[in-house]
Amino acid sequence: MKITRVHATPLNLPVSVSISGRTKTTSLSLCLVDIETDTGLTGTGMTAITEEEAIGTIVNDIAAHALLGADPLRHEQIWDRLYWLLTPRGQSGYASHAMAAIDLALWDLKGKALGEPCWRLLGGARSQVPVYATFGFAFFERDELAAAAQSWVERGFKRLKMTVGHHGLQRRDEPRPLADVIAEDVQRIRAVREAVGPEVQIFIDANCSLDYFHALSLAQRIEPCGITFFEEPVAQNDIPNLARLRAKTSIPLAAGQNEGLASRFRDLLVAQAVDVVQPNACISGGFTQCARIAGMAAAFNTQFANGGAWPHHNMHLHAGLANGSLVEYHSVAVECCKLVYDGLPEPQNGVLSLPELPGLGFTPNRERIAELARRPLSRGVGKA
Repeated sequence: MKITRVHATPLNLPVSVSISGRTKTTSLSLCLVDIETDTGLTGTGMTAITEEEAIGTIVNDIAAHALLGADPLRHEQIWDRLYWLLTPRGQSGYASHAMAAIDLALWDLKGKALGEPCWRLLGGARSQVPVYATFGFAFFERDELAAAAQSWVERGFKRLKMTVGHHGLQRRDEPRPLADVIAEDVQRIRAVREAVGPEVQIFIDANCSLDYFHALSLAQRIEPCGITFFEEPVAQNDIPNLARLRAKTSIPLAAGQNEGLASRFRDLLVAQAVDVVQPNACISGGFTQCARIAGMAAAFNTQFANGGAWPHHNMHLHAGLANGSLVEYHSVAVECCKLVYDGLPEPQNGVLSLPELPGLGFTPNRERIAELARRPLSRGVGKA
């Protein structure tokens, strides 16, 4: 079997979230990658939370030419070839996203060629994975946030995540000091805890939007709320600052969803900077590199979980590997995936069951994708 065509389709997807009778509209960008073969089989991967146009250009104008004629089942060979083509001096960023989308398409192809779902090919450790629902976004007012939390608990979810920090460092030109941002976050977190009670796990995510001082202040003020982990608390996943913060709070720290190099995870682990490493299969180099990162996490006896959304891809990784654990069910990202794919499994009581169909087990809807591709692309990274 040989690769005959590699093609990327950048998309900017609109999505609406309704709560308490009000509807909030936002959008997310993603980029699909199709790999076609001379046998007629096609594999489809994706990446997201970046500039979809840039990824499309990298795949279509650079990577595609290097993959024509290659054997798609030799994913290690192809991954190494892409590494030296796109990141020869340790760059990350767009290159990592492009490699992730291509790698996922190769694994989808491999599963279809061998008649097995990806999670089995990755190791088949379990057929179900626990999920946590990311529901609490900055566009919710405090009372809406509490109502949304209650709604997700009623749907059977006992693990909930909300955002904090609200891109504070990015928005320093606005007349709202970081101290005011985290003061409101404290109230929002308390409102959610009061709404859901003591038995529900609450996770918080600052999306790398705080400095060390304000991340520490927030962590210390919310320790009584029983937070399960604090994700991406400081800008740039700054490893020395993460290590300092971890030493001064009882709240476990998590990071890594947007890291593109395995060496960055090594550095996080060696520095004992986090309690949870969170590579994302759609961002951190696909299943191929994420499996290596999971191996490092196991060697350091550190939890390996999913951050950064896209549960229907990441569920294969966490079902396949013995130390797989939590998968993020990001409510806005899931709605975007429903626009693109058919056959996506739905969680029941906070658990996703893995498909038995070959490959990823769900199918791109080509008619809807063609319609969505005609929409204007984003001018900036889309993330709710």
